[in-house]
Amino acid sequence: MSEGSIVFHAVTPDRWHDLVDLFGSERGASSGCWCMWPFLRARDWQGLTRAERRDALKEKVDDGPAPGLLAYSGDLAIGWVAGGPRTRYVRFQLGKTSRPLETDTEDMIRATHAITCFYTRGGYRKGGLMEQLLEAGTAHARRQGAAFLDACPIESDKPLQWGEGFVGIATVFRRSGFEVIARRSPKRPLMRKTL
Repeated sequence: MSEGSIVFHAVTPDRWHDLVDLFGSERGASSGCWCMWPFLRARDWQGLTRAERRDALKEKVDDGPAPGLLAYSGDLAIGWVAGGPRTRYVRFQLGKTSRPLETDTEDMIRATHAITCFYTRGGYRKGGLMEQLLEAGTAHARRQGAAFLDACPIESDKPLQWGEGFVGIATVFRRSGFEVIARRSPKRPLMRKTL
């Protein structure tokens, strides 16, 4: 899938090295997370080293379905959006701010995907890439058969510090047609889009 000069690809095993290059083989994106935060309970995430988190993400890439999309400028991976079936993301499912609505049926939950985080290469930030990644992630969820797409982005009345926006920024989601369906935290609305 492409958006102007940016091209998007699902992270499949043949693209693993591009993801490692984007995240930094030692750094592992945001504080060594390797995008495993939404998949695990807090104690399980904390119990893993950076290398173990990297290996856990590689296993998800190898086993499929792809846990996210990469944005490319030419041959360089410049951005990442994580997303997939909601039920795969344990922390997202159980989190106070992001858990499903009490009125969501089991069938509805199974038909819902989630966008859980973003990462952008230095030098490509503040240029609208998050919005493009969100649109690509939405289209990917639709192709995968999702009926709904949930997210729990940050909404702040002050400038964000580096890294705070990894869950997405609420205004970007609003522009894309997401609506607030619950507000269990002042800064983290649960948002949904019907696909």
